[in-house]
Amino acid sequence: MKRLFLLTLILFGFIANAQKPCEFTANVVDSIGKYKTTKEYLLYEKNFGGNATYIFSSFVVTDNKALVHLQLIEKSSEFIKVKCFDKNSRIYVQLNDNKIVTLSLVDEESCGTLVRDDKGLNNRILTGYFSINSQDYAVLKKSKVSFIRVKFSAETADFILKKEFTSELNSEVYQPESYFIDYLHCLDEKN
Repeated sequence: MKRLFLLTLILFGFIANAQKPCEFTANVVDSIGKYKTTKEYLLYEKNFGGNATYIFSSFVVTDNKALVHLQLIEKSSEFIKVKCFDKNSRIYVQLNDNKIVTLSLVDEESCGTLVRDDKGLNNRILTGYFSINSQDYAVLKKSKVSFIRVKFSAETADFILKKEFTSELNSEVYQPESYFIDYLHCLDEKN
């Protein structure tokens, strides 16, 4: 009876920690090289007082380099302050075991774009690609994330990631704390 209980407990642990299936929005291999990107995932959402902030992420492989594509979207009826990425921009990822992984921007300087939507809201969209080295790749696949700090060109912003939330944007359930564990495997060669 004890063996059956132990076996069930171990099996449940494997199922609970199973990686999610990969969904790609692009998966191209040609004579120039390889490019693939995962579906965007909502890591952070804040809606308060008519203002909204969203952080989407996806994983990208291009020329055998692993990257995190980060997209920050801010919505407001008021003016939205400009945030830019430059050569010194970083994403600091704090893991639940208190280790910190630093991802560096690989793009040129970018200040995003401002777009007015059909509801008259201002939408500021900023995107950037951040590199993942092989050492950090291995660490990110094993530990949950509790906190992300984004260093822009002139300021930093902190985002506490939730274990799970239901998005007000699309009513889907997201688990940002385990995003790297669940989807970083999509960059592996077999996928």
